[in-house]
Amino acid sequence: MERVYDFLKEAGTYYLATVDGDQPRVRPFGTILLYEGKLYIQTGKIKDVSKQIEANGKVEICAMKGGEWIRVAGTLEEDDRVEAKEAMLDAYPSLKGMYSATDSNTVVYYFKDAVATISSFTNAPEIIKF
Repeated sequence: MERVYDFLKEAGTYYLATVDGDQPRVRPFGTILLYEGKLYIQTGKIKDVSKQIEANGKVEICAMKGGEWIRVAGTLEEDDRVEAKEAMLDAYPSLKGMYSATDSNTVVYYFKDAVATISSFTNAPEIIKF
């Protein structure tokens, strides 16, 4: 899983796909954290993306770095512990102006039953399950 985290961290921006009814929705994200052996993302509960994840936790993220790209498919589970939120905000201090570990808006999710595929035009795909 560290390989997945490192790839996404180095890429800087990844794109998160959710479902809104029967319509796919994709948007850029930048928060990624390896915490207690799980891969986490963060957003605000008031955002549509959070409402979509709550309705259907199956998501996919995609990012490119150099000549490789990664796709991570899995289910997002909410972690409502203050400690998990604090870890995310400590990793991204610029978010502290908008979010707090104790507010009612901050939400962190971790990937469950995920499969990451790292691909390129020159190498066989690398598959990582976590």
